[in-house]
Amino acid sequence: MSPLVVLQFDMRASPAAPDTAGERYRACLDMVRWADSRPVSVVGFSEHHNAEDGFLSAPLMMAMAAASLTRRVAINVSALLLPLHDPLRVAEDIAVLDLVSGGRFTTTLGLGYREAEYRALGADWQGRGRVFDEKLTVLLQALGGEAFDYRGTRVQLNPAPARPPQALLCVGGNSPAAARRAARFGLMFAPPIDDAALQAVYDSECERLGFDSGMVIFPNEPALTLIVEDPDRAWAEYGQYFLYDALAYRRWRHASRRAYAESGADSLQALREEGKYAFLSPEQAAGKINRKGSINLAPLCGGMPVAVGWRSLELFAEQVVPLLEQD
Repeated sequence: MSPLVVLQFDMRASPAAPDTAGERYRACLDMVRWADSRPVSVVGFSEHHNAEDGFLSAPLMMAMAAASLTRRVAINVSALLLPLHDPLRVAEDIAVLDLVSGGRFTTTLGLGYREAEYRALGADWQGRGRVFDEKLTVLLQALGGEAFDYRGTRVQLNPAPARPPQALLCVGGNSPAAARRAARFGLMFAPPIDDAALQAVYDSECERLGFDSGMVIFPNEPALTLIVEDPDRAWAEYGQYFLYDALAYRRWRHASRRAYAESGADSLQALREEGKYAFLSPEQAAGKINRKGSINLAPLCGGMPVAVGWRSLELFAEQVVPLLEQD
């Protein structure tokens, strides 16, 4: 089996980032185009709103741009914060993405954990679980392609996606309620943390409901990674971008949030030792992929200089790929 190589973008940028937002966004799409002819499995985009540091707020637009530039690589949005959107509009966008991409697009639907973005977009924070369920019901109806009543009128998605909703959507979340939601709606479950207890809840609910096509997709302890010639030097020169990213996520911490990407580090040394962010040499990266079967490349993490991100990708193609074990 080929390794899972993820190229990940959230477009968040430290105030120290040397490139403009336009330069980073254009570089992101150039990197996506580059990935299509290399052994990269998935390009992924994230979503948040009302963020001071430019966190990506329009992931479906970036996914469509990626689909138009590529022919092979899979495209994923994780997580798409469904309670912040009109579900019929989301269905329309997903349908077109499925058609344009030739079946390469998927998304994990998330509840979100920042009250500030709910308030900014006029969404109901206190009732967000109920809203998620209501909007997911509409989204599934729409993507199914049949006519149904919505807001007092008869609606039907046209064009409908080529694939069924179960091939397009996963449910994310880190709680037993999220696991049960995924099973209840007949969808795969993609938590942001490796937790056997969530698997047990999901499996039990699937069994209770008679849903025998369920699956849990765990993140497999990802580390946001750049490949460099000299990791010690990279930590000294560019570790600040990793640290900014880690601390920015910490400022958003919510009592109910559990995710592997949640760092407890407050210094470069602690961040390096923790292992959730990594500068790896080509040999180290190849060894990790051969052992683990996957790697998450984050060439623009925290506003990393575009030139550094490009060098990381070049090293992956030129020096890591030749070292990978083949089945």
